Formats: sequence, structure tokens, C-alpha cells
Amino acid sequence: MLKKNASTSVPIHDLMTQRWSTRAFNASRPVTRPEITALLEAIRWSPSCNGGEPWRYLVFDKTTDQSNWQRAFDCLSAGNQAWCANVHLLLLACAGSTFAHNGQPNRFAQHDTGMANLSLMLQAVALGLASHAMAGFDAEKARTAFSIPADFTPLTMIAVGQQAEPDILTEAVKAKELAPRSRRPLHETFFAGSWGTAAKLDN
Repeated sequence: MLKKNASTSVPIHDLMTQRWSTRAFNASRPVTRPEITALLEAIRWSPSCNGGEPWRYLVFDKTTDQSNWQRAFDCLSAGNQAWCANVHLLLLACAGSTFAHNGQPNRFAQHDTGMANLSLMLQAVALGLASHAMAGFDAEKARTAFSIPADFTPLTMIAVGQQAEPDILTEAVKAKELAPRSRRPLHETFFAGSWGTAAKLDN
């Protein structure tokens, strides 16, 4: 199986180095109900401002609900549909716009939902599964298809399943799959004292 562990300047936890967004999924291996429950439990315990838990997730399991899975799949961009046909589990992350306890605007909701997404993706690694978060979907089509309330924003569609070999992909998608991972160096991202002054780090 293709491994694309992050090349880090200092050691970090394996869950983070091993997480990457594969496009090759095993069509013959569904995500089990205990695995789905564990993924959702990881989301449930994500941090959020004032403990507001602003996220809601729609869960589409191809194995048990082909019809709604297909409706979710139909919301994806053509580029994502090209590789998502083998995915057994899709989740749609939505962020609320207000705090439940006082009705005031929650400007942290999308941030917190992003953290919940990462909790799901790291739990997927812990379970031996792969995931891929997608911005490429029609949010308004999803809103209509699944009766998402106006005060919730459909943010991200996430594919989860068992990784497969990249040979199952089209040549164009396979090229993306095989491309090396990269990130900006630390000094370009982390500052100390003032903007643009690189933080002094050991690396």
C-alpha cells in the first residue's frame, strides 16, 4: 500500500504523520458500524468554543443506505466523483451560525467544525482507515437534497474507507495520488514578536 508519511523537522505523533488524503479506496471493504460509531465519537469529543458543539454531520453509508449515499455522491464535483465511486462512507460536515445556549452569533463555528473534521480523520488513521476531505461539492444542492436548515453551512464532504492501491485510479488522478507531499518550512509560517519575524525553533 502506498505510504506518504509526512517528512517532519522533528518527530511528531504517528497519527499525524500517517494521515494523508488518498483518492484510492477499496470498493470491496465497507466501513463497519463499530468503526462509524468510533469516528462519530471522536467528533463528539472535539473541542469547541464554550462547549457549543456547533457541528452537525450527515452520514451516508453506501452499504446500508445506497439511495442517500447516491444523493450525496451526486452533490460532488465531477473531479471528486471520478475517484469517489469506491468510497463506502461519506460524511457532510455542517457548521451552525449561533450558540445554542444564548442564540448569539458564533464566529468560531466553522473553525470548531474544522477541528471536529480533523478529529474524525485522525481517528480514521487509528482504525487503519483512510479519509479525504473535499471542498468540491455543491453546497446548495446538498442543502436542498437533505433539508439542511438555513442557519447551518454545509462545509466539507469527507470520504472514509480502506485505502487501495493507486493502480485503480485513472492516469490523471493517479498522478495526483503519487505526487509527493510538501509543506512550507517552519520559518515561513510561525512568527515571534512581530509579523514576519521567524520564531526561533529547533529543527
